[in-house]
Amino acid sequence: MKNQWIAIFGSGVMVIGLAVAGTSFADSGNGQRIHGAIPVTNQSEAKFPTMAKITLNQAVQRVAASTPGRVLKAELEEEDGFLVYSVEMAQPDQSVVEVKLDAGSGKILARRVDKADRRDHEKEDHESDDHEGED
Repeated sequence: MKNQWIAIFGSGVMVIGLAVAGTSFADSGNGQRIHGAIPVTNQSEAKFPTMAKITLNQAVQRVAASTPGRVLKAELEEEDGFLVYSVEMAQPDQSVVEVKLDAGSGKILARRVDKADRRDHEKEDHESDDHEGED
């Protein structure tokens, strides 16, 4: 009987642990969930531009006005079930700041500094150099 209670208790702890881990993995990179104005359910990515209330250029201008640096990449994407612009800005210290902007309101939702991107891009550059002229 005691072993049965231990098994039941252990199973309950495991279920709770998996539930907590699942919500942790669902969070965006900085641990906070994104809450935007435009929910994305089953729409194809090709429909995203018609759903957005602000353009890609407007999103980049808003991020550039609030974040120093040069624009590396900007894209319209779904994150945590909402439509957002993701804009990456190269900083003078060689770090990359990723800014998430609501595609509906234009409000900045999240900002994250990512120093690892520099090494990732250098690796990609070397890999593409290895394949040049193979056509």
